[in-house]
Amino acid sequence: MIETTPAAAGQATRTARVTELRAPVIQIKNLHKSYQTARGELTLFRDLNLQVEAGEMVAIVGQSGAGKSTLLHILGALDAPSAGTVYCASTNVAALTARKAAAFRNREIGYVWQFHYLLPEFTALENVAMPLLARGTRKQDALAVASNWMREVGLEDRSEHRPGELSGGEQQRVALARALVSNPRLLLADEPTGDLDEITAGRVFDLIANLHAHHGLTSILVTHNMDLAARCTRALRLEGGQLAALATTPQTGHSAVLI
Repeated sequence: MIETTPAAAGQATRTARVTELRAPVIQIKNLHKSYQTARGELTLFRDLNLQVEAGEMVAIVGQSGAGKSTLLHILGALDAPSAGTVYCASTNVAALTARKAAAFRNREIGYVWQFHYLLPEFTALENVAMPLLARGTRKQDALAVASNWMREVGLEDRSEHRPGELSGGEQQRVALARALVSNPRLLLADEPTGDLDEITAGRVFDLIANLHAHHGLTSILVTHNMDLAARCTRALRLEGGQLAALATTPQTGHSAVLI
């Protein structure tokens, strides 16, 4: 079966998701996550709670080691909570088997990391098509959809280039197209602009924001860039195993923890 174009899929997705607006896309209750280390138990989350509504773009900031990436991994069914409930895209992710978790990610989650993780032996177009090929889409159809997404991120003239022939910003745009080629409900972005210069980072963020709005996504972005965080629907700080809301001060544009 031939997949739809990004524009058509975006319209269909926005229409289909109107009925989902009343239900949170993410609902975490009393999340606890700990690891056993040589020095004893390391606790990252203590009764952490989070609710994200459909259509929100939420930034999560915090110091290195606070657990930001781990939280995204749990939402994306790449890691499991020690206790608590985690519902993501109407799915209890903690209850998924490894096989069902992989299918869930392919269907519902688009993931972008700080490093692009493009496969160097394949072209940009082939990299974008990978999620569709993994679910069994015919190669010809997968490449056709991937081509539309390369156009969506403004890189149709780079389709036959390999990752090593692209700039850092171009690599991240290809990675973003790959994350969205399956029309997921949720975009998880872990420092997507962390390796880019300020100007390129702003352009990549603009692209993420435009695709978020156009395709009816719900997005969670981990970032150290407070200016980009302030442009999201809301921003949260992860500290001491808890999430606290941030507010942007109108005088400086910087963010501060709400007391």
